[in-house]
Amino acid sequence: MNCLLDGTIPPSSGLSSSSALVCCAGLVTLTANGKTLSKVELAEICTKSERYIGTEGGGMDQSISFLAEEGTAKLIKFNPLRATDVRLPSGAAFVIANSCVEMNKAATSHYNIRVMECRLATKLLSKSKGLDWEKMLRLHDVQTKLGVSLEEMLTIVEEVLHPEPYSAEEICKCLGISLEELRSQILSQNTQDVSTFKLYQRAKHVYSEAARVLEFKKICSEAPANALQLLGELMNQSYISCREMYECSCPELDRLVDICLQFGAIGSRLTGAGWGGCTVSMVPTDKLNAFLKDVKKAYYQSDVQRLALEKNSLFATKPGRGALVFVEA
Repeated sequence: MNCLLDGTIPPSSGLSSSSALVCCAGLVTLTANGKTLSKVELAEICTKSERYIGTEGGGMDQSISFLAEEGTAKLIKFNPLRATDVRLPSGAAFVIANSCVEMNKAATSHYNIRVMECRLATKLLSKSKGLDWEKMLRLHDVQTKLGVSLEEMLTIVEEVLHPEPYSAEEICKCLGISLEELRSQILSQNTQDVSTFKLYQRAKHVYSEAARVLEFKKICSEAPANALQLLGELMNQSYISCREMYECSCPELDRLVDICLQFGAIGSRLTGAGWGGCTVSMVPTDKLNAFLKDVKKAYYQSDVQRLALEKNSLFATKPGRGALVFVEA
């Protein structure tokens, strides 16, 4: 196979450029070899493929790359993978703004540390509730096994986990395992030397964020008169949780979110893994042009490096179709 690659997604910007490349490679390889798979099968294969570079990612990016449809957002669920339409309310546009701080998940341990903290929180919560903790990997698994709501899981987190960071030794004591077993059986390769883990904060973020996702879908379905304000508030709550509980923001993202809210966004938050990359803001359509002008002046024109990247860094967007193959007639 000889391939020519081109694209417009800024790299390491939290807009799934790496997943887009993996999904493109998978689709091209299938097509070139005259093979076919369903969109769901392709998404699952591409999700597994991306982990070979050492990033303990989920499957959200790959799933939406294949399952996206024009004009609708998607609620994605796993095990089994499925996507449900979410009709966004009219009267607002979603604006992407790049902080111009690059975050390479594969070259750093930030992302994988958060994955491991969630995994360790899963195991401590599971053991406290008498579940088979050794087989439990995801916080969602604990909720499913216990058969409780997200709100009830937040209460359980408060009861079981303490806000102070856990040392590796304390985790070993809680689980009844050795430090060697912790490193070889639970931690990923690039988190072996991490000495403290914030389990309470990460679990609180994950369960509260999942509740916000479901609330977002509910508001879109019911379409109350103040839907935009309610959705914007959920986005703002999400950002505060990302910044304070998951700690995946950075000063530039904080500044950019503040600027977006200052100039008329109803809600604004980071998107992607964090520690850099982009914000997504919900902006009333009648304020869109003024918003783009003001944000450009406040964030990009004040910095030579940002100004050079501004063309592909600030734009309004809407849901589009997923991956396609164009074949000559």
